[in-house]
Amino acid sequence: MVKHIVMFKLSEKTPENMERAVNSLRSLEGNIEVLKSIEVGTNFLESDRSYDIVLTAEFENREGLEIYSGHENHLPVVKIMRSLCLNSAVVDYEV
Repeated sequence: MVKHIVMFKLSEKTPENMERAVNSLRSLEGNIEVLKSIEVGTNFLESDRSYDIVLTAEFENREGLEIYSGHENHLPVVKIMRSLCLNSAVVDYEV
């Protein structure tokens, strides 16, 4: 099993941007066959180290993650998130 964790810091943390980002990420569920599970969460604490949104996705293996990365349903979400975000951090690991 492979876990893909991405944390996002929005450029402008408005309710509209938060909603657009979260809805965009949640739109991945059920639309990419190799994506076994997805969880999207929003941060409730404010600190200098905080990110605003986290995505946790699970795949059967590294090949699934690679397919997901270039998938036609994933690429528009990447574009939206890049337009909304100041920064992101990613960790991919096997369990």
